[in-house]
Amino acid sequence: MTEADGAAAQQRDPGAGAAREQLTAVAADWAAAIVSDDPERIAEFMADEWVMVSETGVSPRAQFLSYVESGDLTHSAMELTGRPRIQVYGETALFTGRVTNTAHYQGRRFEADEWTTDVFVRRGGRWLCVLSQVTAAR
Repeated sequence: MTEADGAAAQQRDPGAGAAREQLTAVAADWAAAIVSDDPERIAEFMADEWVMVSETGVSPRAQFLSYVESGDLTHSAMELTGRPRIQVYGETALFTGRVTNTAHYQGRRFEADEWTTDVFVRRGGRWLCVLSQVTAAR
């Protein structure tokens, strides 16, 4: 998004700028939670209906968190590279950014460079993710 696009969006919705700042902070905190490998901490950022869509299909929240809880899935790094694209539509927002991460699944190390789009909804004054779509960056 260009600065002009951002300025135009703020004129239409003056709260969009504050929401973008909140979402940037939420995304950073969620990344830190994932690296902590603490399923309860990670779950705080996900709505109950959260799913992740990747090349392997659709994974529900409970499945993802069970992998973390069992120790089968761990992360040692998760970083947003560059500036994310954040579009706010009232109580819903789209957060798209390029993310690099280092994960271990069942003892095997994986390095990932992905484009991620997260769909957030604001509930009870908090932004919760309802869907994450990951696509390998090329």
